[in-house]
Amino acid sequence: MLMAHPAVLPGLVDRYWALSVLDAADEVSPVRREIRDVEHALCVATGTADVHAALIAARHHLPGTGALDDSVLASR
Repeated sequence: MLMAHPAVLPGLVDRYWALSVLDAADEVSPVRREIRDVEHALCVATGTADVHAALIAARHHLPGTGALDDSVLASR
């Protein structure tokens, strides 16, 4: 499977979370389209079909995470 360069993933993940905070209260927010674009980019970059799987996959490919790192799956 083709994966995005690890340098691309942190920017996409950070952008997704920043937009999510802006859009948290309003489904018709003006940033909604941009969030969908970032979600799509994350899915394409990680070879996944939904944003939640894309975020998990991206986090596992970020610099500094190990192949067996399950920290994204731990409850907070």
